[in-house]
Amino acid sequence: MLSQIKNAGAAGKTTIAVPYSKFRHAIAEALLREGYLVNVERKGRKTGKVLELEIAYENNRPKIKEAKRVSKLSRRTYAGARDLRPVRQGYGNTILSTPKGVLTLAEAKKEGVGGEVLFSIW
Repeated sequence: MLSQIKNAGAAGKTTIAVPYSKFRHAIAEALLREGYLVNVERKGRKTGKVLELEIAYENNRPKIKEAKRVSKLSRRTYAGARDLRPVRQGYGNTILSTPKGVLTLAEAKKEGVGGEVLFSIW
């Protein structure tokens, strides 16, 4: 999903559709809160559910310039609340999967929880 968002922004598309899951929806909501997406909408019933994501642009450039997957299938990466560091001197963000849900770096520090570091985005 992350690659689809990044590639769609580079291609100049405004919306994309990705297969729905609760986890993807939670990640999309976190990106929406941080301003990387404009709108997140679930479409469809029972089978064939999709998430329709509207990508945010600033001065005709996508807000998402690059995204780096940190935790992978081959190597999971976990961090405590004290271990979390800013990305790109504070211009980027990190998305984590915590016991309190999918949170951004600032939200996780505020809540005082750590978890699996999913990806960094800037």
